[in-house]
Amino acid sequence: MAEFGSGGGTGGGGLPSSPGPVQGKVAFKAGDGEGGGGGGGRSRFDSAGSRVSNGDCAQPGAGEEPGSAPPASPESSSKEKGFSSSQQREGKPGIPRRSSIIKDGTKQKRERKKTVSFSSMPTEKKISSASDCINAMVEGSELKKVRSNSRVDHRYFLLDADMQSLRWEPSKKDSEKAKIDIKSIKEVRTGKNTDIFRSNGIYDQISEDCAFSIIYGENYESLDLVANSADVANIWVTGLRYLISYGKHTLDILGTTQDNMRTLWLSQMFSEADVDNLGHIPLCNAVQFIKDLNPGLKTNKIELKFKELHRSREKTGTEVTKEEFIEVFHELCTRPEIYFLLVQFSSNKEFLDTKDLMMFLEAEQGMAQVTEEISLEIIQKYEPAKEGQEKGCLSIDGFTNCLTSPDCHIFDPEHKKVCQDMKQPLSHYFINSSHNTYLIEDQFRGPSDITGYIRALKMGCRSVELDVWDGPDNEPVIYTGHTMTSQIVFRSVIDIINKYVFFASEYPLILCLENHCSIKQQKVMVQHMKKILGDKLHTQSPNIEESYLPSPESLKGKILIKAKKLSANCSGLEGDVTDEDEGAEMSQRVAKEGVEQQNSMTGKRFQLCKDLSELVSICKSVQFKEFQVSFQLQKYWEVCSFNEVLASKYANENPGDFVNYNKRFLARVFPSPMRIDSSNMNPQDFWKCGCQIVAMNFQPGLMMDLNIGWFRQNGNCGYVLRPAIMREEVSFFSANTKDTVPGVSPQLLHIKIISGQNFPKPKGSGAKGDVVDPYVYVEIHGIPADCAEQRTKTMHQNGDNPIFDESFEFQINLPELAMVRFVVLDDDYIGDEFIGQYTIPFECLQTGYRHVPLQSLTGESLAHASLFVHVAITNRRGGGKPHKRGLSVRKGKKSREYASMRTLWIKAIDEVFKNALQPIRDATDLRENMQNAVVSFKELCGLSPVANLMQCILAVSMHLVGPDNTPLVVVNLSDQYPTMELQGIVPEVLKKIVTAYEMMSFD
Repeated sequence: MAEFGSGGGTGGGGLPSSPGPVQGKVAFKAGDGEGGGGGGGRSRFDSAGSRVSNGDCAQPGAGEEPGSAPPASPESSSKEKGFSSSQQREGKPGIPRRSSIIKDGTKQKRERKKTVSFSSMPTEKKISSASDCINAMVEGSELKKVRSNSRVDHRYFLLDADMQSLRWEPSKKDSEKAKIDIKSIKEVRTGKNTDIFRSNGIYDQISEDCAFSIIYGENYESLDLVANSADVANIWVTGLRYLISYGKHTLDILGTTQDNMRTLWLSQMFSEADVDNLGHIPLCNAVQFIKDLNPGLKTNKIELKFKELHRSREKTGTEVTKEEFIEVFHELCTRPEIYFLLVQFSSNKEFLDTKDLMMFLEAEQGMAQVTEEISLEIIQKYEPAKEGQEKGCLSIDGFTNCLTSPDCHIFDPEHKKVCQDMKQPLSHYFINSSHNTYLIEDQFRGPSDITGYIRALKMGCRSVELDVWDGPDNEPVIYTGHTMTSQIVFRSVIDIINKYVFFASEYPLILCLENHCSIKQQKVMVQHMKKILGDKLHTQSPNIEESYLPSPESLKGKILIKAKKLSANCSGLEGDVTDEDEGAEMSQRVAKEGVEQQNSMTGKRFQLCKDLSELVSICKSVQFKEFQVSFQLQKYWEVCSFNEVLASKYANENPGDFVNYNKRFLARVFPSPMRIDSSNMNPQDFWKCGCQIVAMNFQPGLMMDLNIGWFRQNGNCGYVLRPAIMREEVSFFSANTKDTVPGVSPQLLHIKIISGQNFPKPKGSGAKGDVVDPYVYVEIHGIPADCAEQRTKTMHQNGDNPIFDESFEFQINLPELAMVRFVVLDDDYIGDEFIGQYTIPFECLQTGYRHVPLQSLTGESLAHASLFVHVAITNRRGGGKPHKRGLSVRKGKKSREYASMRTLWIKAIDEVFKNALQPIRDATDLRENMQNAVVSFKELCGLSPVANLMQCILAVSMHLVGPDNTPLVVVNLSDQYPTMELQGIVPEVLKKIVTAYEMMSFD
């Protein structure tokens, strides 16, 4: 079966693909598709630079007094607490400052008219069907009506009881004029995607997720509205779309579709449990039954819901009837955010048929070449109801199963196996590396244990460290010298390494041997390694005619020893070499700068046994002097180690030289001796310089999260191919760039945090009982130009299914070095507590609607805990994705940034590249013109820049037929690219759409 999100062909938009063998013309018919919108929205900033929370749908100056609604009310239009851009600047780039989030307990509460919602009100009835939406609309909601002159009016909107018209009050108009007939509505558009929204002076202060527009009348007028929450907006959009399709028969239609299928399935399940045909089952059985169907639910929550239902009906006893079972299941097991998504793609049905599912998988999930057979296979895999399986219908329960399955996780399954070229030189890869692998706690007094090696090797680590000293009974031992750490026997460690060396990866393991033993015990070390590791040891001498190290592919199944080596002219059985004692640095860590510490140790020398020296082949340890010396004299098989402080100095002062150095030579960076608590340096600081072996203390924390997440991207084999710009000899890259990278097209990452599921109470936190007040951080880690973070509002007292509905946008200048980290915290006045996190390389993101599995501080998966998100990437490399967002203000040619050439002062080469300048400028103009044309087409289709072209065609399809179902536009598929041909007299808006499409196709 095809996996979700694999491929990536047409799923994300981009240029229309060749129609293949299809010939002739296709006329669009009504009901062919629903304009799905583009998913993720954008975070906006006001003129002062402060972020306006997506949960804050109000705007200043609209007549509302500042204040805050009670925490339990999602309709509050006041700002949720967040952080301003000035607060972001206080911390280091890419490192979150939790203390910068100031909690304000002085906000005033005020009353609001109650509206239907579900996001942070556990006692409210959830929206689980279109009839719930219709009922909510009949009761009415307070919405904000946006005008073209930047005015915003607060009005109370409601649906007439006969469901024929939409009214609002108060209004200066006659009551018969302050309404819109349902039958005159052409389209319901989500987001800020009309001319009135785009030209409004408060555009940036309106949440994308709270905004929607009603397009009505023969002239396609728009009624532009902003709800007090994304929940309320979804209710109105869903209800109105049903009314457009079915009119006054909406509720009758609903009663004959999915609800019956779901009820029949639950009835059959209940009958199986009611073995004695009593018409009821014990409460404990009903609770367990629902928990089996939805394992993430808490037992006490299910019990409480049944008891509340019995209490409301004044019922005694603990027996549960079929009707009660079905009602509680509906209430607890329906996720409104998934329900709203289902009806968006179901052509206003309460289930997805095979064609609906095809459209969802292609337009949103990025799957290519989806067929009805594939859709049917997915339905039969995830649909629990037998009737749905037989008829090819995916209910809300099947759709939920599908979206929560590993097939729809955010991590691209293509990266779960080795997917990169493994035949490049060893120096072209980042290598998963461990520092003082034997230590499992702190660096000064902590215990040494062989479990450190087992854990590291199981996690895919490909470089481990052995700090070897003379031990009792002529047996070398491993520990950190000059400290109080305990000791383990060298032989035991070699045994363990031999057992687990290729447990997680078949690619070469590097043993970083820091040798402090006497000649006698060095010989014992050699005996143990030869006897235990045997043929796994790579002892072949390097080929002096080569210029680069062998590849990981050619070294499969081998162990490389990185250590000191005697010079080739040493004729004796032993000789002296310089000592590099990291433990001695730790003991001398007072007051000295890191650079001085490293240099102070270089004079010490020790005797090295020739037998041990001969085990070292292509990883000979040498002392680094300076870049120019290395470029001229260093051999490709020689490896230099850098103290974190020294490496940081070079990264800041010689970033270009450091990158060029690492194109050919291996560089190992180890933590500063000041880190006696086993804290970690930020590996990104050295990966951006191309350093391959960044040795980490394999203990929990943010930096270790980055390391674990980073090495997931190539089957967790311990090797990740570096970006081409860091490998190619002719390329130039500065590690500290704070702008775009020459030759790399920036990409925009749009992330919408929709909801969370089953957040556990943070460990060790008991001050609030079982209450969880979660919020989410989205962090970008990479080169300095990419480091950023954003946070959602806090959802009070809801850790089970909090609805966030907040969208963020990040510019990624070097995607191949970027990572995204999702962090969930519990908001607490005493100190925010960690709930869970997930770190993923940018290149491994799957676009569309995805679940993010959360992990604990120690890296274990948190059972059933996840985030539900929407991901869109524009202008992504390799095609098949939407192009870069175009702003409302177009860039003219004069403001475009063209590629420039770096003068090498070699006339022949400079002349060749000089002639390439004009073609590159022409290509830049072509690309920019194309992107602007695509943006214009998306705007006219009523979609955000995040949308792809398939979504545009779906959105515009409803306009392509007249009232009598005659086609107004015919799509000609006979040409290389499909063309649109007008048929007779058509509305002006349709002419503009066709013109924009032609411009896009022409470009």
